[in-house]
Order: sequence, then structure tokens, then C-alpha cells
Amino acid sequence: MMERPAVLITGSARRLGAAIARGLHAAGFDVALHCHASRAEADALATDLESMRAGSTVVLKADLAAFDRLPELVAHTVGRFGRLDALVNNASAFFPTPIGAATPDQWDALFNANARAPFFLAQAAAPHLRASRGAIVNLADIHAERPLRDHTLYGMSKAALVHMTRALALELAPEVRVNAIAPGAILWPDSGKADAAKQALLERTPLQRTGTPEEVADTVRWLLRDATYVTGQVIRLDGGRMLEA
Repeated sequence: MMERPAVLITGSARRLGAAIARGLHAAGFDVALHCHASRAEADALATDLESMRAGSTVVLKADLAAFDRLPELVAHTVGRFGRLDALVNNASAFFPTPIGAATPDQWDALFNANARAPFFLAQAAAPHLRASRGAIVNLADIHAERPLRDHTLYGMSKAALVHMTRALALELAPEVRVNAIAPGAILWPDSGKADAAKQALLERTPLQRTGTPEEVADTVRWLLRDATYVTGQVIRLDGGRMLEA
């Protein structure tokens, strides 16, 4: 019997991460569901996926700011499934850091989640991905290229992730492909967003709507499974928003 490919997805208990996990599971992947503060949601997702295909999930709880936990996540995934074919660095931190009020702790929180953890997870995963001729997908942001007011540190951390994507595409070739997705408006923040701000954003988006988590998941699946001659690329999944001045 052919072994199923295995993927580790960070921040996969809810929102975009859960949609990516569902999409890859439906495509035949076994999934390692990483969570930190959302263990109940991760367990519920795993139960749902297990009802569709037994033995296809594992839930891994870890603080990505704790360096030692990063290679452990990879080791536990390989220990559970016997292989690792894909890494999706989805977990992210996002909050404002206005100039004049930003702190070193905020710098550390944003860079730990958005750049440091993805790099060291990729480093730990690389030998296994080389063996399986696998792939990495990083969830970046259009604000890695276009600054967002009051979010300088966030944009810098995502810009580091974009550079990492291109650098690792060189470092890990030809066995491992490394790409990123830069979403525009997909889900509104948990803290909410004013209706006027939502409308203003959509008016700057040529397709005149938000994207869906499923569209992100579809793009992740394409990059991991089907885009066999694509590496070092950042796919702008933004409804054309970066075309606007």
C-alpha cells in the first residue's frame, strides 16, 4: 500500500490554518496540526478529520517562541507518520507597533512568530523534505512589500519571511521547492474592523471582494503538489490589490 504524504502545518487549529489543513487532508495528506493556545479547536478539527480517514492526524501543541520545540515538532511529525513531505508555515503574529511606542518585546514577538520559527522549522525539516523531494509554503503578506501604517515591525518580519523563501529556494534546490503566498484581504481580524475601513479596502481591490480561506488552501495545495517547476516565488493572492496605487 502506498504511503500517504505527510504535512506539518503551524497554527492550524482555526481560521486560515484550519482551512489549509482541511484542504490538504481532502487531497490525501496526513496532517500534523500544530497549535498553541487553541488546543480545543485543534482537537475538534482532528476528530472531524479522523472521522473521514482514521490515523491521518496528530495534534502538536507548542509555543513557537520556544526554540527547542521547533525541531521537536518536526521529529514528532516524522515519528507519527514515518515521513515528512511538506511544511506550511502558517502561524503568524499581527498587531500594531506605532513609531514612538514600539518595544523590543514587540519586535521579538513579531519576528519570533513570522521569521525565526519558520526558518528553524525549515532547517529542521530540510533533511526529511530532501529525502521525500518535498516542498515548503510560507504564508507571507502583501505588506511585506507595501507598508501598512502603524505596522512597521510586522511588515519587516514578513519581508524577512519573503527573503527567506527565496534564499531557501536556492539553498534547498533541487530536492525541495520553497514558495510563499502573500494574501490580501481574506479574513477580517478577530478584533474586528470598522465597516467604513472594510469598504475602503474593498474599493481598492479590483475583484471587489475578500478572498476565501478555501482559495488560500487551494493555492497551498497547488504549490505543494502540482507546481512542480515553481520555486522561490511569492504568489499574490490579493484580488489584484497590489495593482492599485
